[in-house]
Amino acid sequence: MTQLNDGKGAETERTTPVETSEHHTINGHSLHAPYPENHEEIVLGMGCFWGVERLFWKQPGVYVTAAGYAGGTIQHPTYQEVCSGRTGHAEVVRVIYDPSKVAIETLLQVFWEQHDPTQGNRQGNDIGSQYRSVIYTTTDEQLTAAMQSAEAYQSALSKVGRGAITTDIEPLDTFYFAETYHQQYLDKNPNGYCGLKGTGVVCPIGG
Repeated sequence: MTQLNDGKGAETERTTPVETSEHHTINGHSLHAPYPENHEEIVLGMGCFWGVERLFWKQPGVYVTAAGYAGGTIQHPTYQEVCSGRTGHAEVVRVIYDPSKVAIETLLQVFWEQHDPTQGNRQGNDIGSQYRSVIYTTTDEQLTAAMQSAEAYQSALSKVGRGAITTDIEPLDTFYFAETYHQQYLDKNPNGYCGLKGTGVVCPIGG
């Protein structure tokens, strides 16, 4: 049960998910489980989830993507609650992919190269813990790959004088879907905001 102070002394309780989409606007696949057999899930945060979702729905081997929230302390948060910074969630994207078509190392290379993982609780002008860099894994193999790729990318960053990686890397607890209007936002709004900006440093691990 979600209990969140609304700033006026009252608390709200939420036991059901927020309303979200059923299907991906581009490929028509269901955003919800069950997914095809032998597919895997990884959850990634790189700042505002609108651009992140578009980045990964374009990757070969990705079956479906969904915008959402993870890493916080309450159930079924809303966008407004996450943006308040009080819930501890990050804006993230669930990536369901076929490992026979795309290696986890390739997806991680895209992750590292397309944002700046050294900024702590921000991405560029987007400031707040909800914009922090995160990798939430669902298998031991993903966790190992994520840690190894972080070490490799840190070495590459250090060689050009960049700072320390601040990315949270840990097993996924719970992914919560974001509201309908956030799903595939940049497909619905092609000129919408995208804050992605990489460091220009190549990650030495990739498929």
